[in-house]
Amino acid sequence: MTPKEKAIELYQKYELLGIDFTRGVSMKEYSKQCALIAVDEVIDILSVLPYGMEYLSDIYYWEEVKQEIEKL
Repeated sequence: MTPKEKAIELYQKYELLGIDFTRGVSMKEYSKQCALIAVDEVIDILSVLPYGMEYLSDIYYWEEVKQEIEKL
């Protein structure tokens, strides 16, 4: 994926959340969804790095962060 394609993908994810926000989604839920998108991006990047096993503890860490965000 090119940098431009990734930029468009991220923009569209947040744009969709913004539409929901204007339809009555709480700021808490909006913030939570934004944070989850960011964490998913980190996990995706760590998952495709060469020697992925070296990053396994980082992936576990970010998975735990994601679980904590979901609890908020």
